[in-house]
Amino acid sequence: PTLIPRATGSSPLLIATRSPRSPAFSAPSEPRPSAMATAATISATPLAPLPSSRHAFMAIASPPGGGAFEFLVKAVPGATAEKLCGLRDGDVVELGAVMGKGFPIERVTPADAAETLLLFATGTGISPIRSLIEFGFAAKQRADVRLYYGARNLETMAYQERFAEWESSGLKIVPVLSRPDDGWKGERGYVQRAFLEAKNIANPTSTGAVLCGQSQMIEEVTSALTADGVSQDKILKNF
Repeated sequence: PTLIPRATGSSPLLIATRSPRSPAFSAPSEPRPSAMATAATISATPLAPLPSSRHAFMAIASPPGGGAFEFLVKAVPGATAEKLCGLRDGDVVELGAVMGKGFPIERVTPADAAETLLLFATGTGISPIRSLIEFGFAAKQRADVRLYYGARNLETMAYQERFAEWESSGLKIVPVLSRPDDGWKGERGYVQRAFLEAKNIANPTSTGAVLCGQSQMIEEVTSALTADGVSQDKILKNF
Protein backbone atom coordinates (compact mmCIF):
# COMPACT_ATOMS: atom_id res chain seq x y z
CA PRO A 1 0.00 0.00 0.00
CA THR A 2 0.93 3.63 -0.48
CA LEU A 3 0.35 5.99 2.43
CA ILE A 4 -1.14 9.39 1.65
CA PRO A 5 -0.98 12.25 4.25
CA ARG A 6 -4.19 13.46 5.86
CA ALA A 7 -4.53 16.65 7.89
CA THR A 8 -4.77 15.84 11.60
CA GLY A 9 -3.79 16.99 15.07
CA SER A 10 -0.60 16.06 16.92
CA SER A 11 0.31 12.81 15.10
CA PRO A 12 0.64 12.34 11.34
CA LEU A 13 -2.09 10.12 9.93
CA LEU A 14 -1.71 8.42 6.58
CA ILE A 15 -4.39 6.84 4.43
CA ALA A 16 -3.41 3.65 2.63
CA THR A 17 -3.93 2.94 -1.06
CA ARG A 18 -2.94 -0.36 -2.65
CA SER A 19 0.11 -0.74 -4.88
CA PRO A 20 0.33 -4.08 -6.72
CA ARG A 21 3.98 -3.63 -7.70
CA SER A 22 5.71 -3.79 -4.34
CA PRO A 23 5.25 -5.37 -0.89
CA ALA A 24 6.62 -2.17 0.62
CA PHE A 25 4.63 0.98 1.21
CA SER A 26 5.62 4.61 0.97
CA ALA A 27 4.76 7.86 2.66
CA PRO A 28 5.31 11.14 0.78
CA SER A 29 7.91 13.22 2.56
CA GLU A 30 10.07 16.29 2.27
CA PRO A 31 13.38 15.52 0.51
CA ARG A 32 16.28 15.16 2.96
CA PRO A 33 19.66 15.72 1.30
CA SER A 34 21.90 14.29 4.02
CA ALA A 35 22.76 10.61 4.26
CA MET A 36 22.27 11.00 8.01
CA ALA A 37 18.63 10.38 7.11
CA THR A 38 19.46 6.82 6.08
CA ALA A 39 18.82 4.17 8.72
CA ALA A 40 16.19 6.27 10.48
CA THR A 41 13.34 4.30 12.06
CA ILE A 42 9.70 5.16 12.62
CA SER A 43 6.79 3.50 14.39
CA ALA A 44 3.52 2.86 12.58
CA THR A 45 0.14 1.85 13.95
CA PRO A 46 -2.95 0.99 11.87
CA LEU A 47 -5.99 2.79 13.27
CA ALA A 48 -9.54 2.24 11.99
CA PRO A 49 -10.54 -0.45 11.27
CA LEU A 50 -7.74 -1.90 13.45
CA PRO A 51 -7.99 0.10 16.71
CA SER A 52 -6.26 -2.52 18.89
CA SER A 53 -2.99 -2.61 16.93
CA ARG A 54 0.34 -1.99 18.62
CA HIS A 55 3.23 0.01 17.22
CA ALA A 56 5.43 -1.61 14.58
CA PHE A 57 8.98 -0.27 14.24
CA MET A 58 10.39 -0.14 10.71
CA ALA A 59 13.57 1.22 9.16
CA ILE A 60 13.28 3.55 6.20
CA ALA A 61 14.48 1.61 3.16
CA SER A 62 14.44 4.33 0.51
CA PRO A 63 17.35 6.76 -0.02
CA PRO A 64 17.04 10.39 1.13
CA GLY A 65 15.76 12.98 -1.29
CA GLY A 66 13.42 10.73 -3.23
CA GLY A 67 10.24 12.46 -2.10
CA ALA A 68 8.84 9.31 -0.42
CA PHE A 69 9.57 6.93 2.43
CA GLU A 70 9.59 3.23 1.61
CA PHE A 71 9.59 0.43 4.17
CA LEU A 72 10.29 -3.29 4.13
CA VAL A 73 7.61 -4.98 6.22
CA LYS A 74 7.87 -8.58 7.43
CA ALA A 75 4.36 -10.01 7.82
CA VAL A 76 4.68 -11.89 11.14
CA PRO A 77 1.39 -13.72 11.87
CA GLY A 78 -0.61 -11.93 14.55
CA ALA A 79 1.71 -8.92 14.67
CA THR A 80 1.02 -5.33 13.68
CA ALA A 81 3.33 -5.76 10.68
CA GLU A 82 0.96 -8.39 9.27
CA LYS A 83 -1.90 -5.91 9.58
CA LEU A 84 0.15 -3.27 7.79
CA CYS A 85 0.71 -5.70 4.91
CA GLY A 86 -3.04 -6.24 4.75
CA LEU A 87 -4.03 -2.57 4.50
CA ARG A 88 -6.74 -1.68 2.02
CA ASP A 89 -7.73 1.54 0.30
CA GLY A 90 -8.81 4.09 2.87
CA ASP A 91 -7.26 2.40 5.93
CA VAL A 92 -5.52 4.87 8.23
CA VAL A 93 -2.02 4.57 9.72
CA GLU A 94 -0.53 6.74 12.45
CA LEU A 95 3.22 7.42 12.31
CA GLY A 96 5.38 8.15 15.33
CA ALA A 97 8.50 10.30 15.52
CA VAL A 98 11.65 9.37 13.63
CA MET A 99 14.16 7.49 15.81
CA GLY A 100 17.79 6.53 15.40
CA LYS A 101 20.76 8.69 14.50
CA GLY A 102 21.28 7.45 10.95
CA PHE A 103 24.64 6.51 9.47
CA PRO A 104 27.19 9.37 9.76
CA ILE A 105 28.81 8.50 6.43
CA GLU A 106 30.98 11.60 6.48
CA ARG A 107 33.30 9.47 8.65
CA VAL A 108 34.01 7.19 5.68
CA THR A 109 34.01 9.82 2.95
CA PRO A 110 35.62 10.84 0.67
CA ALA A 111 36.51 7.48 -0.82
CA ASP A 112 40.17 7.62 0.21
CA ALA A 113 39.10 7.86 3.87
CA ALA A 114 37.86 4.26 3.60
CA GLU A 115 39.27 2.55 0.53
CA THR A 116 37.73 -0.65 1.90
CA LEU A 117 34.09 -0.30 2.93
CA LEU A 118 32.30 -3.31 4.42
CA LEU A 119 28.51 -3.45 4.75
CA PHE A 120 26.78 -5.98 7.02
CA ALA A 121 23.06 -6.71 7.21
CA THR A 122 20.85 -9.46 8.58
CA GLY A 123 17.11 -9.88 8.02
CA THR A 124 15.20 -6.64 7.69
CA GLY A 125 18.42 -4.83 8.63
CA ILE A 126 18.97 -4.70 4.87
CA SER A 127 16.45 -1.82 4.72
CA PRO A 128 18.76 1.02 5.84
CA ILE A 129 21.69 -0.62 4.04
CA ARG A 130 19.65 -0.47 0.84
CA SER A 131 19.00 3.19 1.58
CA LEU A 132 22.73 3.82 1.87
CA ILE A 133 23.63 1.84 -1.26
CA GLU A 134 21.10 3.68 -3.40
CA PHE A 135 21.97 7.06 -1.90
CA GLY A 136 25.48 6.45 -3.22
CA PHE A 137 28.86 6.43 -1.49
CA ALA A 138 31.35 6.41 -4.40
CA ALA A 139 31.70 2.62 -4.46
CA LYS A 140 33.55 2.61 -7.79
CA GLN A 141 36.17 4.98 -6.39
CA ARG A 142 37.03 2.58 -3.55
CA ALA A 143 39.32 -0.43 -3.79
CA ASP A 144 36.99 -2.91 -2.07
CA VAL A 145 33.28 -2.58 -1.23
CA ARG A 146 31.47 -5.67 0.06
CA LEU A 147 27.99 -6.40 1.37
CA TYR A 148 27.57 -9.42 3.66
CA TYR A 149 23.82 -10.03 3.73
CA GLY A 150 22.35 -12.77 5.90
CA ALA A 151 18.90 -14.34 5.70
CA ARG A 152 17.32 -17.67 6.56
CA ASN A 153 16.84 -18.71 2.92
CA LEU A 154 16.36 -17.17 -0.51
CA GLU A 155 12.62 -16.84 0.06
CA THR A 156 13.28 -14.42 2.95
CA MET A 157 16.11 -12.50 1.27
CA ALA A 158 14.68 -9.15 0.20
CA TYR A 159 15.73 -6.99 -2.76
CA GLN A 160 17.29 -9.76 -4.84
CA GLU A 161 15.87 -8.03 -7.90
CA ARG A 162 18.15 -5.06 -7.10
CA PHE A 163 21.38 -7.04 -6.72
CA ALA A 164 22.50 -6.61 -10.33
CA GLU A 165 22.01 -2.84 -10.12
CA TRP A 166 23.90 -2.67 -6.83
CA GLU A 167 26.78 -4.71 -8.20
CA SER A 168 26.98 -2.46 -11.27
CA SER A 169 27.74 0.41 -8.87
CA GLY A 170 30.92 -1.35 -7.70
CA LEU A 171 29.53 -3.39 -4.80
CA LYS A 172 30.33 -7.08 -4.26
CA ILE A 173 27.43 -8.95 -2.63
CA VAL A 174 28.06 -11.97 -0.40
CA PRO A 175 24.70 -13.63 0.42
CA VAL A 176 24.78 -15.85 3.51
CA LEU A 177 21.93 -18.28 4.24
CA SER A 178 21.48 -19.89 7.65
CA ARG A 179 18.93 -22.49 6.47
CA PRO A 180 19.43 -22.92 2.72
CA ASP A 181 18.03 -25.71 0.61
CA ASP A 182 20.28 -28.48 -0.66
CA GLY A 183 20.96 -26.72 -3.95
CA TRP A 184 22.51 -23.60 -2.41
CA LYS A 185 26.15 -23.14 -3.51
CA GLY A 186 26.94 -19.94 -1.63
CA GLU A 187 27.92 -19.11 1.94
CA ARG A 188 26.12 -20.98 4.72
CA GLY A 189 25.66 -20.13 8.37
CA TYR A 190 25.98 -16.61 9.70
CA VAL A 191 27.30 -13.33 8.37
CA GLN A 192 30.02 -12.99 11.01
CA ARG A 193 31.43 -16.43 10.23
CA ALA A 194 31.49 -15.74 6.48
CA PHE A 195 33.31 -12.48 7.10
CA LEU A 196 35.82 -13.96 9.56
CA GLU A 197 36.71 -16.70 7.08
CA ALA A 198 37.25 -14.23 4.23
CA LYS A 199 38.25 -11.04 6.07
CA ASN A 200 40.97 -9.84 3.66
CA ILE A 201 41.41 -6.31 5.01
CA ALA A 202 44.34 -4.79 3.15
CA ASN A 203 44.69 -1.61 5.23
CA PRO A 204 42.77 -1.35 8.55
CA THR A 205 43.46 2.39 8.86
CA SER A 206 41.66 2.95 5.55
CA THR A 207 38.75 0.60 6.26
CA GLY A 208 35.20 1.48 7.28
CA ALA A 209 32.12 -0.58 8.04
CA VAL A 210 28.35 -0.11 8.23
CA LEU A 211 26.30 -2.58 10.29
CA CYS A 212 22.59 -3.16 10.80
CA GLY A 213 20.71 -6.20 12.03
CA GLN A 214 21.02 -8.89 14.67
CA SER A 215 22.86 -7.71 17.80
CA GLN A 216 25.19 -10.72 18.06
CA MET A 217 26.34 -10.18 14.48
CA ILE A 218 27.02 -6.52 15.17
CA GLU A 219 28.98 -7.29 18.35
CA GLU A 220 31.10 -10.05 16.80
CA VAL A 221 31.89 -8.16 13.60
CA THR A 222 32.74 -5.01 15.56
CA SER A 223 35.10 -6.98 17.81
CA ALA A 224 36.81 -8.57 14.81
CA LEU A 225 37.23 -5.25 13.03
CA THR A 226 38.65 -3.39 16.03
CA ALA A 227 40.99 -6.30 16.82
CA ASP A 228 42.41 -5.89 13.31
CA GLY A 229 42.96 -2.17 13.84
CA VAL A 230 39.85 -0.63 12.27
CA SER A 231 38.91 2.61 14.03
CA GLN A 232 35.69 2.62 16.07
CA ASP A 233 34.88 5.98 14.46
CA LYS A 234 34.67 4.26 11.08
CA ILE A 235 32.33 1.49 12.27
CA LEU A 236 28.89 2.98 11.68
CA LYS A 237 25.68 1.87 13.39
CA ASN A 238 22.29 3.53 13.36
CA PHE A 239 21.61 3.13 17.11
